[in-house]
Amino acid sequence: MSKKIAIYPGTFDPITKGHLDILIRACNLFDKVVVLVAVNPQKSPLFTVKEREELIRGATKDLSNIEITSYRGLIVNYAEEYGGIAIIRGLRAISDFEFELQLALTNRRLNEKIHTIFMAPHERFTYLNSTIVKQVAKFKGDISHFVPENVKEALMEKFSGNIE
Repeated sequence: MSKKIAIYPGTFDPITKGHLDILIRACNLFDKVVVLVAVNPQKSPLFTVKEREELIRGATKDLSNIEITSYRGLIVNYAEEYGGIAIIRGLRAISDFEFELQLALTNRRLNEKIHTIFMAPHERFTYLNSTIVKQVAKFKGDISHFVPENVKEALMEKFSGNIE
């Protein structure tokens, strides 16, 4: 019997506790989850791809059925090449839904064998996104409720200089 593999793509700049909530639950549903740091040329991330991969590794060291990698291209193509059957997408609010539905339908058109699974984070994380976390960290706010300790330390180091 073949393993059921899911792909969990994202910019993860940085990974938050909301991302981790979805990842942990996805790990309970699938034999393996590939956390795919997506390279999006339309975004200017704070952390490099390699730094994001390392932050994810540090935050997920207790999860045994994950793999962490990066990819530049269509996620649906990666899923097919890797043998994935599903793409995990997080939905925080209704405002996420329209874009995510369009993306899921496009992916279905490109490859109907790859399913999109929408997962909502725990309600305590629904307001949370990486942009908010970076803004709070930049102004020296307490981000310990939003990110794992290793991510908090990396953000504090990034913003250790003057606030611009």
